[in-house]
Amino acid sequence: MHQTLIWVVDLPVDVPTDDTDLLEELASLPTFAHPTASPAGDEIALYYDVSGRNELHVLDVASGELAQWSDGEVPRNARWWVDWDADGERVFFHLDDDGNEQNDLHAIDRDGAVEPVVEMDGQLMLTDVGEDGETLLIGSSAGGQMNLYVHDLPGGQTTKVTDYERAASGGELSPDCERIAYATNESDDYENQDVYVAPIDGSDPRNLHVGETGAEASPADWHPDGDALLVSDNSEDLGRCGIYDLEADAVTWYGDLEYEEMPICFLPDGERFLALRTRECAIMPLVYDVASGEVSELDLPEGVAAFPHAGEPVLDEDRVLVQHTTPTSRSELLAYDLEADDYEVLVTAEYGDVDPDMFADAEYFTFESDGVPDTPAEAVDHDPYDTLEIEGLLYDSGRRPSPLVVNPHGGPRSADFRSFDLYTQFLLSRGYSVLQVNYRGSAGRGRAFVQALYDDWGGAEQGDVAVGAEHVLDTRDWLDEDRVVVFGGSYGGYSAYWQLVQYPDLYDAGIAWIGLTDLEDMYENTMPHFRTELMEKNMGSPEEHPDLYEERSPVTHAENLAAPLLLVHGVNDRRVPVSQARIFRDRLEELGYEGGPDGDFEYEELGEEGHASTDQDQKARMFRTLDDFLERRIGTEVVAADDD
Repeated sequence: MHQTLIWVVDLPVDVPTDDTDLLEELASLPTFAHPTASPAGDEIALYYDVSGRNELHVLDVASGELAQWSDGEVPRNARWWVDWDADGERVFFHLDDDGNEQNDLHAIDRDGAVEPVVEMDGQLMLTDVGEDGETLLIGSSAGGQMNLYVHDLPGGQTTKVTDYERAASGGELSPDCERIAYATNESDDYENQDVYVAPIDGSDPRNLHVGETGAEASPADWHPDGDALLVSDNSEDLGRCGIYDLEADAVTWYGDLEYEEMPICFLPDGERFLALRTRECAIMPLVYDVASGEVSELDLPEGVAAFPHAGEPVLDEDRVLVQHTTPTSRSELLAYDLEADDYEVLVTAEYGDVDPDMFADAEYFTFESDGVPDTPAEAVDHDPYDTLEIEGLLYDSGRRPSPLVVNPHGGPRSADFRSFDLYTQFLLSRGYSVLQVNYRGSAGRGRAFVQALYDDWGGAEQGDVAVGAEHVLDTRDWLDEDRVVVFGGSYGGYSAYWQLVQYPDLYDAGIAWIGLTDLEDMYENTMPHFRTELMEKNMGSPEEHPDLYEERSPVTHAENLAAPLLLVHGVNDRRVPVSQARIFRDRLEELGYEGGPDGDFEYEELGEEGHASTDQDQKARMFRTLDDFLERRIGTEVVAADDD
């Protein structure tokens, strides 16, 4: 395949050139997010922080010109997606208060005029924009649980159309805006999720029974004719794509179940659909032929590809937007021509004064784990679990000997992939090699692999992380076994806390960022849909399993802490409330641990920040916090990775 570079956004970047301030350079590299094509396919709305702050920009596909529409009106943190209105004259965006994710929906036009569209209590997310120009479908926790609402744009009225005890998600409007499709669970099996179709007012919902009870199914898109739904399901363990014929009440499945696949959307002709395939820590884009079932993998370097999450990837009949990245190349926006099997780069990755050759590639490897490492368990003893093949990524900093940062991912239903990760490359620039482990419970390996974590937080999945660390320390003699750090955020922060209290002999320092420490407090104070779809789905409730909630809370075993710990948390976090960090800090003080730069632990609350942030200033603040702690506690220096 021949790659053509036609329309390129090439904007100047003002970054410092002093090598001693590399962290500031890395944090200030411009990043775009949530690209979505306009209804006509001639423009692309996206967040972009090339000015130093996240702003809403619109790219003209034909000319390559990039226009900035906002001037501080959009959030600093580009967590939530944007979408066009039906006539392509306004862009909807989510606005919260300093990262607390309690969003309201606003719109901005070409002149930069902003107006609120829907304001509600709790978390709000735009799930679909109606083709009629009058209808929005919204998910909101305003009523206590995440349910769906229909907003009438001309009348300004918002009407609740679902009322479930479990979260309703994946809302999709039919092309004529007379029906909705969504996913929820009304069964007694807590692991179940079904696809429903209902009239626009939510009355008489029809459960399509797409998969078996206990499996998870979800709608992805309506067929352009409105007579079928593109759906996902994991009844056969691995996720698969299907088309549900609403009149025939039957599903046609696609793929050979060799890898997990996820449907995205139909193409305008209705004869093809887009999907993503997960394979060995890579995500590759696909196009399926509806009639024949034939599938083609887009010709891109192995890495991570993504179509617009909640927006529109289609530019025209044969061209789609793809966001693509590899471990050593930052994200670029491509216009992929499906007919020519070729692509144009619409937005190139910016590197400023940073030499891209400094970035280290990921080594993909696997190892076997029974969930019980050789390192003694100090909090909870476990018998060996089922032995599973676990995937890992190892980044070599080039330093000899090299200290190691073990970096468990969040989620827990997530995974580390072969994509560019700024925090990883920052740590590598400081001389640390980085290990990422896709422990049991991670995404991309099927339903059984995910469910191996259920009712066992702090069990085999944490053992997998420790076994992975032991594996690389045993097989790579260039790693320094006396300088091993665990660092993670969100559920990775829970992992960092747990690794330190469960396997204290393995680590010489730890950094827990926005992590969970007291599971019952987390259950009581997180958002409603996280309570049901994360806590209860994974662990049951504290009333049902009080001993499990207590036993698997890191704070219960805080006395096992034997290495310096940095606790970092955003004060506006509503997913994992800041009370989680405060509870652990207070328990350490009760046990006689001393805080401070020379103490047993260090504590840092981040103002104007919630559950992490993409904002350049806030990333730089976090980099400085990490750098200072690691330099004092372990010893670091700026080094370049070896060419080999």
